[in-house]
Amino acid sequence: MNDRLCNIADRLRTAAGMWPHQRCVVFPESRDRRGRVAYTHLTFAQLDQETSDLAAGLQQLGVTPEHKLVLMVRPGIEFIALTFAVFKTGATVVLIDPGMGRKRIFDCLDEIEPDGFIALPIIHAIRKLRRGRYPKARFNVSAGTKREWGGIPYLELMKQGRNRFQPVETKATDRAAIIFTSGSTGPPKGVVYEHGMFDAQVDLLQQQYQIQPGEIDLPGFPLFALFNLAMGVTTVIPDMDPTRPAEVNPLRIIEAIENQGITQAYGSPALWNRVGRYCVEKNIQLPSLKRMLSAGAPVPVHVLQKMTQSCAEPDAEMFTPYGATEALPVCSISASQVLDETAALTAQGRGTCVGTPFPQVNVAVIEPQPGPIANFADAVRCAAGTIGEIIVSSPSATREYFERPEATAQAKIADGDRFWHRMGDMGYFDDEGRLWFCGRKAHIVTTAAGPMYPVCCEPIFNQHAGIYRSALVGIGAAGQQEPVLIAEPESGRFPNSAADRQRMLQELREQGRANPLTESITKFLFHRSLPVDRRHNVKIHREELAVWATSQKLLTAGETTGVDR
Repeated sequence: MNDRLCNIADRLRTAAGMWPHQRCVVFPESRDRRGRVAYTHLTFAQLDQETSDLAAGLQQLGVTPEHKLVLMVRPGIEFIALTFAVFKTGATVVLIDPGMGRKRIFDCLDEIEPDGFIALPIIHAIRKLRRGRYPKARFNVSAGTKREWGGIPYLELMKQGRNRFQPVETKATDRAAIIFTSGSTGPPKGVVYEHGMFDAQVDLLQQQYQIQPGEIDLPGFPLFALFNLAMGVTTVIPDMDPTRPAEVNPLRIIEAIENQGITQAYGSPALWNRVGRYCVEKNIQLPSLKRMLSAGAPVPVHVLQKMTQSCAEPDAEMFTPYGATEALPVCSISASQVLDETAALTAQGRGTCVGTPFPQVNVAVIEPQPGPIANFADAVRCAAGTIGEIIVSSPSATREYFERPEATAQAKIADGDRFWHRMGDMGYFDDEGRLWFCGRKAHIVTTAAGPMYPVCCEPIFNQHAGIYRSALVGIGAAGQQEPVLIAEPESGRFPNSAADRQRMLQELREQGRANPLTESITKFLFHRSLPVDRRHNVKIHREELAVWATSQKLLTAGETTGVDR
């Protein structure tokens, strides 16, 4: 099975053969003087030809399957075409999230030692100015129109390769990509993806959600566009900055849905929060949308409610797949299941239900261990209802981190001819076989009375009408930490006066006291905008908040002073 021939780009070739004239990728190129969007697009047949010509151009430069090429271009037709062109050569495409910050990007590049850059002109300028930093980078392509800074222009590369592509045989276990994690709970790590893993991801997602060829998708995260090509689904690139979904202009998303007849869309909870609030406020009904996906962190109940309310299609549904860069997808649950069955339990402190595992995906909950687990026989399964560490075995789970043997040993558990990935998350199975997420292992607050799980505790306080979200952190030494609840009020509801602070503080204290999970929390802080990850703008940086909280004056019920940031 592992020796079978497989290249994820073959999915594009197959789609081009079956639906040659169907629009493949649609891009909002410009606007006319009246503000109307002018779209450009390629059909499946056109994109397949363009990727083959680009791949041939790379082959003419000398690119082989042994090489690693960093891709740093803006989301659009060129991003998708270049990704599949690299796949076709058998080389490895390296994807680094531009939102992680300059220092981390350079750290990732130093780790990779790239053989070339396929990038914007500004990236090539930086590469040149950092003389000698990337000595192996011999194969360089510019997304610009001129031959500058040592990169051959996109169109020239395509012209050189016109009708000269030589197919390369790759196996399911051959490396296809290195995708860096966002680094929300530590340094970014390069996750090694094989062609067979991408292939399995496509099958799992298409079967679970019954995604049909001919559908039209709006991916709020650029990488999700790659799945569409493999499914025969048209991709409409959204008019947004993908590194800032929390700042998306909801009108641009609504405009695309209405203009293009979008049937499916993916976005982080931060994106859907903006769109849902706007639709409800303006009484807008999204006409064609029948399936929405959201991931990256637990999706707030109010987001599920607003987006469900905003769809004109009576059978429209929102799904929240659970997974990670290293293992995606794992579980799934629908908005209707959350709203009808699990939201009330979440509000009581049960955690966030992420649903049931995908077919062919095995999930287990084991007693947590701090160090590596060499063999699955050394792991101890937890009984239903007992919180433990979540591990996953799946055809789409990745085997290793690039050049990180210690991190790989920490994250992978051998089990005969297969392996398990340690998600780094805590959770449990209920009696109905549903998985509940309780938070990151690294975020557990370890008090003298026992562990406290943020994702269980925070929803108890988030029910307050004036609170948008909150974060539970621990200050002090491990095992003796003091729990601190940091609350971010809704926009316009920040308690600026001493009286308002005292009132909201007392209300939060009463909410906490009413639940055994949170009755021990006596220290509170207010924060104007909790720090979140750069990729999805939704994962709360609790480590950063713990440091901040340690330096602040903590509020207890009865005090009249407050903390502001």
